[in-house]
Amino acid sequence: MSPSSFGQIDEKPINLLKDHGFTPVINPYGRKLTEVETSELAQDCIGIIAGVETLNSSVIDSLTSLKCISRVGVGMDTVDIDYAQKKGIVVVNTPDGPTRSVAELTLAMTLSLLRRIPQADHAIKNRRWEKQVGNLLFGKTVGVIGLGRIGKMVSGMFRVLDNNVVGYDIYPDKYWASENSVTLKSMESVLREADIVTIHVPGGRDSKAVIGINELKYLKKGSFLINISRGNVVDEQALFDLLSSKHLSGAAIDVYSKEPYVGPFCDLDNVILTPHIGSYAAEGKLQMEIDAVKNLIKVLELDNL
Repeated sequence: MSPSSFGQIDEKPINLLKDHGFTPVINPYGRKLTEVETSELAQDCIGIIAGVETLNSSVIDSLTSLKCISRVGVGMDTVDIDYAQKKGIVVVNTPDGPTRSVAELTLAMTLSLLRRIPQADHAIKNRRWEKQVGNLLFGKTVGVIGLGRIGKMVSGMFRVLDNNVVGYDIYPDKYWASENSVTLKSMESVLREADIVTIHVPGGRDSKAVIGINELKYLKKGSFLINISRGNVVDEQALFDLLSSKHLSGAAIDVYSKEPYVGPFCDLDNVILTPHIGSYAAEGKLQMEIDAVKNLIKVLELDNL
């Protein structure tokens, strides 16, 4: 198991493997594995419970016994799926697992940004009684970029709170949008109209930003941006510049082009930063781990039939 925190919430996923006759090899480093470490730890493994470590062609070539890669989560941008499949390796994930966890974090980030909760907490813990003046969520237009499972749930949460929601997706579900009172628009229109923009699109393997400098310039003055998808979908330097100039009132960021993150966003007081914890709700994370193990067992047992 490569995820650094696998099995820490509950030992059920590990016990499930043992009950089916498999011997788990646990990530001993407490962090994301390097390519060399992955190759060494999984040298004799027939399956990998994958996190966000890189599983490219060279790593895959080093794992001669590998039959299945089972991802804990949705994103597959760190896995060379085509190459794995050419080598006869089955690749599976848990697409439903993190949906609610990420959606709820999106809502929490939004409210924290608007009411400046982290700034208030920081001040009082440093013995300063500073009353932060924030903004209401009421009356704001929320723009959702990416209307897959997570984007749809995020949209639903904001609609329940009576926000106007405009959304963009490359393959829009028009029936769902109509039934849930979400107005579909172009990406440019969503960025121009929304007071709050939240991003839920997968990162591309070419690491090219989906929301680049040209797209970010569409954002209205005083708006907020939330990225809990993948770090490389937003041009970080362009976003930093807009935050520094106060064109944007604030941003909440959970994902980065390079992790662990130690970059210039750390110096801004209008940014909330979290360390890629979108799926880190105990109930959701445990279910994803169990689902990933079940997916792996199913593939390996079928292979042995």
